[in-house]
Amino acid sequence: MENTLMKKVKETFDYLHENAETSWEEVETTRYLQQVLEEHGCKTETFDDCTGVIGRYGNFDKGLPVVGIRADIDALWQEVNGEFQANHSCGHDAHMAMVLGVLWKLEQHPELADKIAVKFVFQPAEEKGEGALKLVEKGVMDDMDYFYGVHLRPIQETAVGYASPVIVHGAAKVVTGVIKGDDAHGARPHLNQNAIEIGAQIVNMINQIHLDPLLAHSVKMTAFHAGGKSANIIPGKATFSLDLRAQTNELMDKLAEKVQNIFESIQSLHTIEIDTTFGKGIAAAEKDQEAIQIMSDAIVTSLGKEKLNEPLVTPGGDDFHFYKINKPELKATMLGLGCGLTPGLHHPNMTFNHDSMMDGVNILHEAILKTYQLDT
Repeated sequence: MENTLMKKVKETFDYLHENAETSWEEVETTRYLQQVLEEHGCKTETFDDCTGVIGRYGNFDKGLPVVGIRADIDALWQEVNGEFQANHSCGHDAHMAMVLGVLWKLEQHPELADKIAVKFVFQPAEEKGEGALKLVEKGVMDDMDYFYGVHLRPIQETAVGYASPVIVHGAAKVVTGVIKGDDAHGARPHLNQNAIEIGAQIVNMINQIHLDPLLAHSVKMTAFHAGGKSANIIPGKATFSLDLRAQTNELMDKLAEKVQNIFESIQSLHTIEIDTTFGKGIAAAEKDQEAIQIMSDAIVTSLGKEKLNEPLVTPGGDDFHFYKINKPELKATMLGLGCGLTPGLHHPNMTFNHDSMMDGVNILHEAILKTYQLDT
């Protein structure tokens, strides 16, 4: 039975990998997931103004605690072997396959259906950091008491066959900006402010930001565009972007404030205008000890005590944490799954041990049972 389930999970992964769709464009993915959910006993919910689908399995009429299982469904747009395409290089195809695998494993024990109330949440647009907030707006988590996510981990963080009960993601924010000015002749540098020099000054100043060294944080320029084909023109206009990272939400607030102060100082010093937009960003993880303990117990039962890793702290981000931030009483955690993933997340040729998906299925299935204190 386990081999049959593994084959089904792998086939589902292969289909989703070959039919990747980018954020907010996951139309066929949504349709496919809805069909599978309905074929396997779920009542589904979709939305008129966005992609994504919710499947309800079990008994929602007895007042049971509601357990949510989340998979992100969008792919990245990137160059793969010289050609730009939608590409699942962050493991979302595996996440979807594993969460469907949990449903199929629950189906193997029909006697459980009256004792559980599980919502399978297939969320769009995680890569844009927008999908979770959209589903919060839709009220998807209003009736949930527990919420579990999963994410493949790079081999540098977690070895194959091991798992962590919580991924302590950091906060992330993108700042975009426009340096506004007029061009000048290369022989007359006193007639404008060189946008390239302004950009260099921004880089130098953000590199001098000093916050608590015990908490991971960084800010760096990730794009800068100024000038054109004519080398004898001093550009007065430029566009740029910054990437901000901080291990806590409080530290992100401080970091963003210091970056804003830099913009204001440069504008005042050079009498120029810099228009900036601070994106909403992705929030850092808010940990819940009860959910972490349930996931820890599920890992021990599924893999053995020696395969249980400590909480995994990473500077990467995930919008999964918006659910708990918007509902503080929600008991939520994200499983970090070791799977031999190389060379790294978002690498166009990312690969991993596909057998590890069954570890994810078994752990998440076990987490549901332990939440309800059930055995099979």
